[in-house]
Formats: sequence, C-alpha cells, structure tokens
Amino acid sequence: MSGALVLTDVAFVFMGFFLLMLGGEGLVQGAIRISEKLRIPPLLVGFTVVAIGTSLPELAVALEAVIRDSPEIAVGGVLGSNVANLMLVLGTAAVLGACSEPDQGIKRDSIAVVFSTFILTGFVLSGEVPVFGGSLMVLLLCGYYVYAYLSAIETGEDFDIADSWLPSNLAIAIPSCFVGGTMIWFGAKLLVAGSTGIAGSFGVSEAVIGLTVVALGTSLPELAVTLIAGLRGQGGVAIGNVLGSNVMNILGIIGIASIIGGGIEIASEFASRDIWVVVATTGMITGILLSGKKISKNMGVLMIFIYVAYMSYLASLGLN
Repeated sequence: MSGALVLTDVAFVFMGFFLLMLGGEGLVQGAIRISEKLRIPPLLVGFTVVAIGTSLPELAVALEAVIRDSPEIAVGGVLGSNVANLMLVLGTAAVLGACSEPDQGIKRDSIAVVFSTFILTGFVLSGEVPVFGGSLMVLLLCGYYVYAYLSAIETGEDFDIADSWLPSNLAIAIPSCFVGGTMIWFGAKLLVAGSTGIAGSFGVSEAVIGLTVVALGTSLPELAVTLIAGLRGQGGVAIGNVLGSNVMNILGIIGIASIIGGGIEIASEFASRDIWVVVATTGMITGILLSGKKISKNMGVLMIFIYVAYMSYLASLGLN
C-alpha cells in the first residue's frame, strides 16, 4: 500500500469530521435564529430544528455512502452510532453523575427506541431494506414526532434550547444555514471517500469501518450535547437526546437512505453479529429506564467497558 495514499485518506476522514461538526453547528444555530424570528414555539423548535438538524451529518454520510455503492458504511454507521450513543455517551454522562433525573418523556422515548430497533432487526435479518420498508420507517418517524410533540404539550414537558451564539439577524442566520449545509455535504463526501480508502488499503471491511470510525465520529455531537445538558443538571434532557438520536438514526437515516438508494442491501455480518449487540445494549438501557431506576455511576463504568470491549473486538477483526 502507498503511505501517501493512506495519509491522504486519513486526512480526508479528519477533514470530513471537521466539516460535518462545524457545518451541523452552523446550520442548527442559523435555523434556531430563523425560528425565533418567525416566533415558532421553543418546544416545536426542539422537536424539529434541533432533533433533525443535529442528525443531518449522519444522514449526509449515509446518503453519500449509498450513492457510492458502499451500503456497509451507511448501515454500519447507524448500528455503531446507536451502540456508541447508549454505551459511550450515556455511560460517560452517568460516570459524571449526569443521568440521575429522567424527565417526563423518557418512557415514551424508550418505547420508541425498542420499537424502532425491533423493526431494524427484522430488516437486517431479511438482508435488505426495500424502498417500501424505508418509506414505512420515515412515516413512522413522522408519526413519532407528532405524537411526542402533542404528548409534550399535554404533559407540560419542557424542551430547553440553549441560546444561539449567532446574532439575532436574518441576514446572518440564513447564510449560516446555507454555508452549514454546504459544509455538511462536502464533509460527508470527504469522510466516505477517506473511509473507503482506508478500508481498501488495510483490507478492512467497510462494515467494520462504518461500525468504528464513522460511527464514533458521528456520535461526537451527541456526546458533547449530552455532557453539556448533564453538567447543567438537565439529566433528563441528556438521556432524551440519546434516545431521540437513536430513533432518528434507525427510522430516519436508514429509511431515507433506502428511498434515495432504491433499497439497501445489508451485509450478512451485521445479521450474525452487530444487530445483536444493538439489541442487547438497547434492551439493557431501556430496561433500566422503563423500570424507573437511575443509571448509576457504577453502571456507567460498566457501559463504557462494554463499548471499549466491542470496539477492541472489531479492531481485532481488521487486524486479522
């Protein structure tokens, strides 16, 4: 293999992550300011602008992977990201004592995660997500958001949105959205190109690259948002961010990628190994939340250990 090519691919990956994170932040902050100017209620902004906007980097990567005929990166990115969100992100928050106060929507969101994981498992075991299946997933996601929004209004659930660092000016907010979206698009191209290049150079399957490099990188925003919310004493918001992200990953990202790509073929290794890791970790965390228990610091340490062990196992596969 050429050392120069490998370094170029690694640079593409880091540049891709940088553009995705910066672009996602610019897009969300600009959208928040536009929403304020249009006097849209903060709760609705939370369920639309923030929830969907923060998932755009993952969506862009999945679409680029499907377009480049690398569905393993798209599917691996979603599966790996969901495990990272539950084990690494929530585990780290728990160790810092940021998962002690579940809020009103936790039970609802936990059930949504279990339901969406059940649907994903069925498609993974069948070996593909057809266009019809993807369309159904997107419709279910829309239904989930509508139900969650109406439920939040009925119960008086609050949705805290941090004040945007952008000036409250449409002349700045609108270009911020445009520039942010452009950066996400280019970032996705660089990340997928670099990831597939690394996979080819080292003989590692694109599935493993998706489960590790892509998944961990696209989970960094969730880690940052969750830790900030937790350190502010908003433990329920921290948990809700992770659960909502996992639902969006499954129903939204896989669903839309399937529609755009004319269906997604799913590698057999996902069915024999990784989907069961997703099922086990999802069952573990939602079981705790649905029982009304808190995620303790000791449990957080165990969660991080499980994630590190899983990543070490995947890394060993790449070295064989």
